[in-house]
Amino acid sequence: MKRFTAGLVGVVLLLASAACGVSAPHAATYVASYVPPPEVPFPVGVRMIALSRGPARPLPTTIWYPAVQAGRDAPVAAGRFPLVIYSHGLHSLPAYHAEIISRWVSAGFVVAAPAYPRTREGAPRFSRADVRNQPADAWYVVRKVLALAAFAGRLDGGRIGAAGHSAGGYTTAGLFTAGHDRRLRGGIVIAGAGMAGAFAGAPAAMLFVHGTDDPTVPIEAARAAYDRVHWPKAFLALPGQDHGAYLSPGRPGFAEVVATTLDFLRWTLYGSPRPAMFGQARRGR
Repeated sequence: MKRFTAGLVGVVLLLASAACGVSAPHAATYVASYVPPPEVPFPVGVRMIALSRGPARPLPTTIWYPAVQAGRDAPVAAGRFPLVIYSHGLHSLPAYHAEIISRWVSAGFVVAAPAYPRTREGAPRFSRADVRNQPADAWYVVRKVLALAAFAGRLDGGRIGAAGHSAGGYTTAGLFTAGHDRRLRGGIVIAGAGMAGAFAGAPAAMLFVHGTDDPTVPIEAARAAYDRVHWPKAFLALPGQDHGAYLSPGRPGFAEVVATTLDFLRWTLYGSPRPAMFGQARRGR
Protein backbone atom coordinates (compact mmCIF):
# COMPACT_ATOMS: atom_id res chain seq x y z
CA MET A 1 0.00 0.00 0.00
CA LYS A 2 1.32 3.45 -0.85
CA ARG A 3 -0.89 5.56 1.39
CA PHE A 4 -1.10 5.07 5.10
CA THR A 5 -3.01 6.18 8.18
CA ALA A 6 -1.69 5.98 11.71
CA GLY A 7 -1.61 6.83 15.40
CA LEU A 8 1.22 5.59 17.57
CA VAL A 9 0.70 5.08 21.28
CA GLY A 10 4.01 3.40 22.04
CA VAL A 11 6.71 1.14 20.72
CA VAL A 12 7.68 -2.20 22.16
CA LEU A 13 10.74 -4.10 21.01
CA LEU A 14 11.19 -7.74 21.92
CA LEU A 15 14.27 -9.81 21.22
CA ALA A 16 14.64 -13.56 21.48
CA SER A 17 16.52 -16.49 20.04
CA ALA A 18 15.17 -19.99 19.74
CA ALA A 19 15.74 -20.69 23.42
CA CYS A 20 17.28 -17.62 25.01
CA GLY A 21 18.47 -14.05 24.47
CA VAL A 22 21.11 -13.49 21.82
CA SER A 23 24.63 -13.44 23.19
CA ALA A 24 27.80 -12.21 21.55
CA PRO A 25 29.13 -15.76 20.97
CA HIS A 26 25.82 -16.71 19.28
CA ALA A 27 25.98 -13.67 17.01
CA ALA A 28 29.56 -14.55 16.06
CA THR A 29 28.36 -17.79 14.47
CA TYR A 30 26.65 -15.96 11.62
CA VAL A 31 28.28 -12.55 11.30
CA ALA A 32 31.96 -11.76 11.04
CA SER A 33 33.83 -8.75 12.34
CA TYR A 34 34.16 -5.87 9.87
CA VAL A 35 35.32 -2.30 9.93
CA PRO A 36 32.91 -0.03 11.82
CA PRO A 37 30.03 1.42 9.79
CA PRO A 38 30.48 4.96 8.47
CA GLU A 39 29.93 7.71 11.01
CA VAL A 40 29.37 10.56 8.52
CA PRO A 41 26.16 10.52 6.44
CA PHE A 42 26.48 10.21 2.68
CA PRO A 43 24.60 12.08 -0.04
CA VAL A 44 22.19 9.73 -1.81
CA GLY A 45 22.62 8.83 -5.45
CA VAL A 46 19.98 7.12 -7.60
CA ARG A 47 20.43 4.93 -10.65
CA MET A 48 17.81 3.12 -12.75
CA ILE A 49 18.66 -0.14 -14.51
CA ALA A 50 16.59 -2.32 -16.82
CA LEU A 51 16.68 -5.96 -15.73
CA SER A 52 14.58 -8.89 -16.87
CA ARG A 53 14.40 -12.52 -15.75
CA GLY A 54 13.09 -13.63 -19.12
CA PRO A 55 10.66 -11.86 -21.48
CA ALA A 56 7.69 -12.31 -19.13
CA ARG A 57 9.45 -11.00 -16.02
CA PRO A 58 10.79 -7.46 -16.54
CA LEU A 59 12.37 -6.14 -13.35
CA PRO A 60 13.16 -2.43 -13.71
CA THR A 61 15.27 -1.73 -10.67
CA THR A 62 16.02 1.43 -8.73
CA ILE A 63 19.37 1.53 -6.94
CA TRP A 64 19.97 4.03 -4.17
CA TYR A 65 23.62 4.31 -3.10
CA PRO A 66 26.10 6.42 -1.08
CA ALA A 67 27.32 9.06 -3.50
CA VAL A 68 29.82 11.87 -3.82
CA GLN A 69 26.88 14.21 -4.31
CA ALA A 70 23.13 13.74 -4.30
CA GLY A 71 21.34 13.13 -7.55
CA ARG A 72 20.61 10.87 -10.49
CA ASP A 73 23.63 8.86 -11.67
CA ALA A 74 25.99 10.70 -9.31
CA PRO A 75 29.44 9.17 -8.77
CA VAL A 76 29.52 6.40 -6.16
CA ALA A 77 31.24 7.36 -2.89
CA ALA A 78 34.52 5.74 -1.96
CA GLY A 79 34.22 2.62 0.18
CA ARG A 80 32.73 -0.88 0.05
CA PHE A 81 29.11 -1.05 1.10
CA PRO A 82 26.73 -3.89 2.02
CA LEU A 83 23.85 -4.51 -0.37
CA VAL A 84 20.19 -4.64 0.71
CA ILE A 85 17.46 -5.92 -1.62
CA TYR A 86 14.13 -4.16 -0.95
CA SER A 87 10.74 -5.53 -2.03
CA HIS A 88 7.58 -3.43 -2.39
CA GLY A 89 4.02 -4.51 -1.59
CA LEU A 90 0.95 -5.05 -3.77
CA HIS A 91 0.01 -2.16 -6.09
CA SER A 92 3.16 -0.33 -5.02
CA LEU A 93 6.48 0.83 -6.48
CA PRO A 94 10.04 1.21 -5.16
CA ALA A 95 9.72 5.00 -5.30
CA TYR A 96 7.01 4.94 -2.62
CA HIS A 97 9.59 3.61 -0.15
CA ALA A 98 12.33 6.11 -0.94
CA GLU A 99 12.08 7.90 2.42
CA ILE A 100 13.14 5.01 4.61
CA ILE A 101 15.49 3.61 1.95
CA SER A 102 17.32 6.94 1.69
CA ARG A 103 17.96 6.88 5.45
CA TRP A 104 19.63 3.50 5.14
CA VAL A 105 21.68 4.61 2.14
CA SER A 106 22.88 7.76 3.89
CA ALA A 107 24.17 5.51 6.67
CA GLY A 108 26.32 3.47 4.29
CA PHE A 109 24.18 0.84 2.53
CA VAL A 110 23.38 0.26 -1.14
CA VAL A 111 19.70 -0.59 -1.67
CA ALA A 112 18.35 -2.21 -4.85
CA ALA A 113 14.57 -2.28 -5.31
CA PRO A 114 12.94 -4.02 -8.29
CA ALA A 115 9.42 -3.29 -9.51
CA TYR A 116 7.86 -6.74 -9.68
CA PRO A 117 6.07 -7.59 -12.93
CA ARG A 118 2.74 -8.89 -11.60
CA THR A 119 2.30 -7.02 -8.29
CA ARG A 120 3.57 -3.50 -8.97
CA GLU A 121 1.29 -0.53 -9.42
CA GLY A 122 -0.02 -0.52 -12.96
CA ALA A 123 0.92 -4.14 -13.69
CA PRO A 124 -0.90 -5.11 -16.91
CA ARG A 125 -1.54 -8.64 -15.58
CA PHE A 126 -1.76 -8.16 -11.83
CA SER A 127 -1.65 -11.36 -9.79
CA ARG A 128 -1.45 -11.56 -6.00
CA ALA A 129 -0.39 -15.21 -6.31
CA ASP A 130 2.76 -14.15 -8.19
CA VAL A 131 4.36 -13.18 -4.87
CA ARG A 132 5.58 -16.77 -4.68
CA ASN A 133 7.86 -16.06 -7.68
CA GLN A 134 9.33 -12.87 -6.26
CA PRO A 135 12.07 -14.34 -4.03
CA ALA A 136 13.69 -15.75 -7.20
CA ASP A 137 13.30 -12.34 -8.85
CA ALA A 138 14.90 -10.64 -5.86
CA TRP A 139 17.94 -12.91 -5.83
CA TYR A 140 18.32 -12.49 -9.61
CA VAL A 141 18.47 -8.73 -9.03
CA VAL A 142 21.08 -9.21 -6.30
CA ARG A 143 23.35 -11.15 -8.66
CA LYS A 144 22.97 -8.61 -11.45
CA VAL A 145 23.64 -5.61 -9.20
CA LEU A 146 26.74 -7.22 -7.74
CA ALA A 147 28.08 -7.61 -11.30
CA LEU A 148 27.46 -4.00 -12.40
CA ALA A 149 30.60 -2.26 -13.65
CA ALA A 150 29.33 1.05 -12.24
CA PHE A 151 29.69 -0.40 -8.72
CA ALA A 152 32.92 -2.35 -9.25
CA GLY A 153 34.90 -2.31 -6.02
CA ARG A 154 32.10 -0.50 -4.17
CA LEU A 155 29.92 -3.46 -3.12
CA ASP A 156 30.80 -6.07 -0.53
CA GLY A 157 29.21 -9.19 -1.98
CA GLY A 158 29.73 -11.04 1.28
CA ARG A 159 27.31 -8.82 3.19
CA ILE A 160 23.75 -8.89 1.84
CA GLY A 161 20.50 -8.04 3.58
CA ALA A 162 16.85 -8.16 2.55
CA ALA A 163 13.86 -6.05 3.52
CA GLY A 164 10.33 -5.51 2.31
CA HIS A 165 6.89 -4.17 3.15
CA SER A 166 3.59 -6.10 3.08
CA ALA A 167 3.78 -8.57 0.16
CA GLY A 168 7.41 -7.48 0.00
CA GLY A 169 7.75 -8.70 3.58
CA TYR A 170 6.50 -12.11 2.50
CA THR A 171 8.95 -11.95 -0.41
CA THR A 172 11.75 -11.19 2.03
CA ALA A 173 10.83 -14.17 4.21
CA GLY A 174 10.82 -16.32 1.07
CA LEU A 175 14.49 -15.57 0.49
CA PHE A 176 15.43 -17.39 3.69
CA THR A 177 14.52 -20.95 2.72
CA ALA A 178 16.60 -24.14 2.87
CA GLY A 179 19.74 -23.78 0.81
CA HIS A 180 19.64 -19.97 0.73
CA ASP A 181 22.90 -18.20 0.05
CA ARG A 182 24.99 -17.78 3.21
CA ARG A 183 25.77 -14.22 2.16
CA LEU A 184 22.24 -13.30 3.27
CA ARG A 185 22.99 -12.06 6.80
CA GLY A 186 19.68 -10.55 7.89
CA GLY A 187 16.10 -9.84 6.87
CA ILE A 188 13.55 -7.15 7.80
CA VAL A 189 9.88 -8.12 7.39
CA ILE A 190 7.71 -4.98 7.58
CA ALA A 191 3.94 -5.53 7.85
CA GLY A 192 4.37 -8.99 6.39
CA ALA A 193 4.70 -12.57 7.57
CA GLY A 194 6.18 -15.88 6.49
CA MET A 195 6.17 -17.87 3.27
CA ALA A 196 6.11 -21.63 2.79
CA GLY A 197 9.52 -23.06 3.62
CA ALA A 198 10.82 -19.81 5.08
CA PHE A 199 13.33 -19.56 7.93
CA ALA A 200 15.37 -22.62 7.04
CA GLY A 201 18.97 -23.15 6.06
CA ALA A 202 21.92 -21.08 7.24
CA PRO A 203 21.16 -18.88 10.30
CA ALA A 204 20.35 -15.24 9.56
CA ALA A 205 19.00 -12.64 11.99
CA MET A 206 15.41 -11.50 11.39
CA LEU A 207 13.58 -8.32 12.38
CA PHE A 208 9.79 -8.04 12.19
CA VAL A 209 8.11 -4.60 12.20
CA HIS A 210 4.32 -4.51 12.55
CA GLY A 211 1.45 -2.28 13.63
CA THR A 212 -0.83 -3.82 16.25
CA ASP A 213 -3.95 -2.54 14.42
CA ASP A 214 -2.86 -3.55 10.91
CA PRO A 215 -6.11 -4.33 9.02
CA THR A 216 -4.32 -5.81 6.00
CA VAL A 217 -1.90 -8.31 7.55
CA PRO A 218 -3.00 -9.04 11.14
CA ILE A 219 -0.19 -8.88 13.64
CA GLU A 220 -1.03 -12.46 14.64
CA ALA A 221 0.26 -13.62 11.25
CA ALA A 222 3.56 -11.85 11.85
CA ARG A 223 3.78 -13.29 15.37
CA ALA A 224 3.23 -16.78 13.98
CA ALA A 225 6.04 -16.26 11.47
CA TYR A 226 8.27 -14.85 14.20
CA ASP A 227 7.65 -17.94 16.33
CA ARG A 228 8.90 -20.14 13.47
CA VAL A 229 12.29 -18.42 13.39
CA HIS A 230 14.98 -20.41 15.18
CA TRP A 231 17.67 -17.79 14.68
CA PRO A 232 18.42 -14.51 16.48
CA LYS A 233 15.28 -12.44 15.98
CA ALA A 234 13.51 -9.26 17.01
CA PHE A 235 9.92 -8.00 16.87
CA LEU A 236 9.11 -4.28 16.78
CA ALA A 237 5.41 -3.89 17.65
CA LEU A 238 3.85 -0.47 16.99
CA PRO A 239 0.75 -0.10 19.23
CA GLY A 240 -2.23 1.49 17.48
CA GLN A 241 -0.51 1.53 14.09
CA ASP A 242 -1.98 0.40 10.79
CA HIS A 243 -0.36 -1.15 7.71
CA GLY A 244 2.45 1.35 7.24
CA ALA A 245 1.87 5.03 8.03
CA TYR A 246 4.98 4.73 10.19
CA LEU A 247 7.04 4.56 6.97
CA SER A 248 6.26 8.21 6.20
CA PRO A 249 8.46 11.02 7.64
CA GLY A 250 6.75 13.08 10.29
CA ARG A 251 4.29 10.34 11.14
CA PRO A 252 4.37 8.75 14.60
CA GLY A 253 6.78 5.84 14.72
CA PHE A 254 8.87 6.79 11.69
CA ALA A 255 11.91 7.83 13.73
CA GLU A 256 11.73 4.66 15.84
CA VAL A 257 11.45 2.42 12.77
CA VAL A 258 14.40 4.14 11.10
CA ALA A 259 16.55 3.89 14.23
CA THR A 260 15.66 0.26 14.87
CA THR A 261 16.18 -0.91 11.29
CA LEU A 262 19.48 0.95 11.05
CA ASP A 263 20.74 -0.62 14.26
CA PHE A 264 19.71 -4.02 12.90
CA LEU A 265 21.42 -3.48 9.53
CA ARG A 266 24.61 -2.25 11.16
CA TRP A 267 24.61 -5.26 13.47
CA THR A 268 23.96 -7.89 10.81
CA LEU A 269 25.81 -6.38 7.82
CA TYR A 270 28.64 -4.34 9.37
CA GLY A 271 29.23 -6.58 12.35
CA SER A 272 28.54 -3.84 14.90
CA PRO A 273 27.90 -5.04 18.47
CA ARG A 274 24.34 -6.02 19.25
CA PRO A 275 22.63 -2.79 20.34
CA ALA A 276 21.70 -2.56 24.00
CA MET A 277 18.18 -1.49 22.97
CA PHE A 278 17.50 -4.96 21.60
CA GLY A 279 15.57 -6.71 24.35
CA GLN A 280 14.44 -3.46 25.96
CA ALA A 281 11.13 -1.63 25.76
CA ARG A 282 10.95 1.80 24.17
CA ARG A 283 8.22 4.38 24.22
CA GLY A 284 7.27 6.28 21.11
CA ARG A 285 5.90 9.76 20.79
